[in-house]
Amino acid sequence: MALSVSSAKFSSGVEDDKKQDAFGFPKFVVMGHRGFGMNMLQSPDEKMKSIKENSILSFNVAADFPIDFVEFDVQVTREGCPVIFHDIFMFTQEQGIITEKRVTEMALHEFLSYGPQNDGENVKPMFRKTKDGRIFEWKVVKDDPLCTLQDAFVKVKRSVGFNVELKFDDNILYGEEELRQTLNNILKVVDEYTENRPIMFSSFHPDAARLIRNMQMSYPVFFLTNGGCEIYEDVRRNSLDEAIKICKEGGLQGIVSEVKAILRTPNAIQRVKDSKLSLISYGQLNNVVEVIYLQYLMGVEGVIVDMVMEISEAIASISVKNKEDGEEDDGRKSMIMFGEERTKVKISKDAITFLTKFASKLLQQ
Repeated sequence: MALSVSSAKFSSGVEDDKKQDAFGFPKFVVMGHRGFGMNMLQSPDEKMKSIKENSILSFNVAADFPIDFVEFDVQVTREGCPVIFHDIFMFTQEQGIITEKRVTEMALHEFLSYGPQNDGENVKPMFRKTKDGRIFEWKVVKDDPLCTLQDAFVKVKRSVGFNVELKFDDNILYGEEELRQTLNNILKVVDEYTENRPIMFSSFHPDAARLIRNMQMSYPVFFLTNGGCEIYEDVRRNSLDEAIKICKEGGLQGIVSEVKAILRTPNAIQRVKDSKLSLISYGQLNNVVEVIYLQYLMGVEGVIVDMVMEISEAIASISVKNKEDGEEDDGRKSMIMFGEERTKVKISKDAITFLTKFASKLLQQ
């Protein structure tokens, strides 16, 4: 069953921030990144090219595993229709020449014309441009048509919640009214089709995150941050402490951080919790089981992962006993906190030391 992420208890404005209860997931949560995992077309690992990311097929395959949410990116087309797509630009090939077009400048019918169609045809082949400028044809083992946010609500299994990332271009300065119109179009679909499905919003855009928090009080809002792993002109995006500040000032419920930032500054976890905020992580290191275990012990409340099958099964195998079980602490147990609930995890101090050193070596790579 999907988690209940009701936010009726949340405050509706900044003035009530100090009064609002601490938000916490009822259990350690696993979220499928863009469904069953993102596509890395340049990767030699076939698992990164198995199913088209951000597709109905990807969401439903992920839902067959013991996860709580699927995470996906939402942008809005020219006429105001929310669609699910990660990249800011769509690339295709016309008469041997690679062309690009901004997703938000397309009409819905044009956006949906890219990639495989429901009738089996593929009129406009899709390509993807990597951060280093290389372009790859978007070929995966199991392809699927592009979809709208409404499609996801109607066609995705109800066993999973939705982590809706509000996607904006880092290179554009958005005005409040433009942001408000985009968010309003997204909220209309969410409010009409959610039917009690657990929903949370997240965004790297500080103003968008704060604005959607002010526009509604039904769904928790998390601020996404690289935590300093990349540096931006907007200093609010450059550290976990800045993320905490944004959340406290805007009445947000939590932070989604690049896992590297958490491992580099583990003391920040306590500062997040002291601020009555929830903390989950994303990043390629979350595909390493040992890194997941370490975060679990450190008090991180959830992870966004690409290797949905492997990580969800590993998390399900963790042995947890509640404090009230009456066992004496023999020095080999480690206390962790999830919201207001304390639990004991069976793991030795030697194992914790090993995992910490293991994570440090990964950070150096």
